[in-house]
Amino acid sequence: IPFVDVLIKAGIKTQDALRDELVIDKTITYTDPEREVDIHILPSDKFRVTFMTDYKVKSLGTQYTAMYSLEEDFVEQFAPSRTFCLFSEIIELNNLGLIKGGSLDNAIVFVDKDFEDEEVKDLKKLFNLKDDFFIGENGILNGTELRFNNEPVRHKVVDLIGDFALLGIPIRGHIIAARSGHATNVELVKKIKKTYSKKLALRKKQREEPQMTFDVESLMKILPHRYPFLLIDRILALDPGKIVHAVKNVTINEPFFQGHFPGQPVFPGVLILEAMAQAGGFLVLNSIDNPESKLMYFTGINKSRFKKTVTPGDQMHLEVTLDKFRLGTCKISGTAKVNDIIVAEAEMMASVVDRRD
Repeated sequence: IPFVDVLIKAGIKTQDALRDELVIDKTITYTDPEREVDIHILPSDKFRVTFMTDYKVKSLGTQYTAMYSLEEDFVEQFAPSRTFCLFSEIIELNNLGLIKGGSLDNAIVFVDKDFEDEEVKDLKKLFNLKDDFFIGENGILNGTELRFNNEPVRHKVVDLIGDFALLGIPIRGHIIAARSGHATNVELVKKIKKTYSKKLALRKKQREEPQMTFDVESLMKILPHRYPFLLIDRILALDPGKIVHAVKNVTINEPFFQGHFPGQPVFPGVLILEAMAQAGGFLVLNSIDNPESKLMYFTGINKSRFKKTVTPGDQMHLEVTLDKFRLGTCKISGTAKVNDIIVAEAEMMASVVDRRD
C-alpha cells in the first residue's frame, strides 16, 4: 500500500516527552435504535477494535473482524482493505460530490439490484468506461476479487480509526461496534470528549503553556508534612483553584512495610487517601493568598473506594480537583492511579485555618 510504505520509509523518531494517551476507565455507549447501530468503548490494557456488519445484501451478509494490536495488525491485515458501496448508491454518491476518485481498482461495488439499460449508460458515461458491466459470481460488479473474505468489515475498522483521530489524542480502550458508520462513530467521539472534557482541556493547556511543576523542596514550603509522613514527591502540573497532578514513588524503604505486611508488603489504603489529601492541600493552599501561613484540616471523607493494591516499585499518580471552596471550607475529589489504572478514589471535605506562630 503506497501511503503505508511512505510512512514506514519516513521512520519513527523518538521524542523526549512521554506519549500522550487518553485512558478509558469507564464504559461509554452510543446507540441508534432506528438504524440498529450500537457502538461502545470499554476499558482495556491497549487499543483494540471488534466490529460486526450486517447488510441485507446476499453478497455482503454478516461479517465480523477484530483488531487486537494496531501496531502488529494494521499494516498487513487492515490497511489493504478497500472502500465499498452498493450498486444502487453510486449515482446518489456522485451527486453528493463523493467518490470523485473512485474506480473499480480502488473500490468494491456490491450488486444489490438488476441493471437497467439507462442506468448502465449513465454510469459508463460517468466513469468513462467502454466495456459493459457484469455481475461476478461473487455478487460484485465485474467480479472484483476480494483481498480478504471479510474485506468490507475490515475497511470499516480503518474508517473507525480515522474517525477517532478527531479526538486529537491516542486512546487506550476497546471499541465494540455493530453496524456503525462515520456518523455514529463521530457521535461516540463526541460522548468521549464530553466525558473526559476536563482531562482533555488540562492536557491541551499543558501542551500550550509551560508546566507549573514543584519538587519536594518546593512542596515543603507549602505543606507542613515532613519525613516519614510527606507522601508526595513531586507536583507534575498545577492549575490553581482547579486541579493538581502529583506523584508518589513507592519504595520498599517505606517504614510501614515492615509490618504491613511482613513478606507481602502492601501500601496502606488509608495512606493512599493521605497522599490524595496532601495533594489536595497543596492545590487548595495554592489557590489562596499567603498559603505559607495556612493549614488545611480534613473534616470528612466520602465515597472512598480501593480497587487495587499498591506495592513497592509502583509509581502512584494522584489527580485531585477542587470542586467547591467557600468561606474557608472546600470539597475535593481525588483518584490514585498506577500504570493509568485507578487504585483508589475518594471525595473529601476540609477547612482552611491559620497556622500557629
